[in-house]
Amino acid sequence: MKTLLYLAIAILFSACNQSHNKDSAKNSNPPSPPPKKKLVVIAIQPFVDMPKENVDYVAQCLKKMYANVIINKPIEFPKNSLNQAKTRHRADSIIKFLSAQTKPGYLTIGLTKGDISTTKNTPDWGVMGLGYCPGKSCIASSFRLHGKNKMEKLFKVAIHELGHTQGLPHCSVNDCLMHDAEGKDRLDQEKEFCKKCKSVLINAGWTFN
Repeated sequence: MKTLLYLAIAILFSACNQSHNKDSAKNSNPPSPPPKKKLVVIAIQPFVDMPKENVDYVAQCLKKMYANVIINKPIEFPKNSLNQAKTRHRADSIIKFLSAQTKPGYLTIGLTKGDISTTKNTPDWGVMGLGYCPGKSCIASSFRLHGKNKMEKLFKVAIHELGHTQGLPHCSVNDCLMHDAEGKDRLDQEKEFCKKCKSVLINAGWTFN
């Protein structure tokens, strides 16, 4: 009799325990995935001198690395951007102007085929591009680029300056896109972002499709 009683209690305990486990599985919700980081929109801002095919090429290449890219309508240069001799546009004045025009949640890359300069080794040092590091605006110029792959070089200058806006400094790796040109066209030897620079951009939402 005692044996039958113990067996009945064991069966009852087992049934209650299974019911509790099923109810727990039903009521427990899976953890919510972390919210996706909202990406800024990269706005390509061509100036009136930049050919449309160059703008489209840069946009097409950029979209392989970053999802949110738009092209703005061409604009005139700001009136105060010319240097004292009125032969070049000051890159620092241009990115200051673009930054002031950039809305929250956006990042602006200006494109021009004109000669641009900044203060570096001389008060009016000619450059291929300039960008805030970090910041929300930069500029790239095709004026000092030569060869059949000129548009590819323009993209490399543009992506280099965009890297600065993401907080990337110049890189010591020779074939990294963040390598310092030091005033020379060394773009043919620059192939892609090095592992360290790429990891910074991936954390910022770049995908490199």
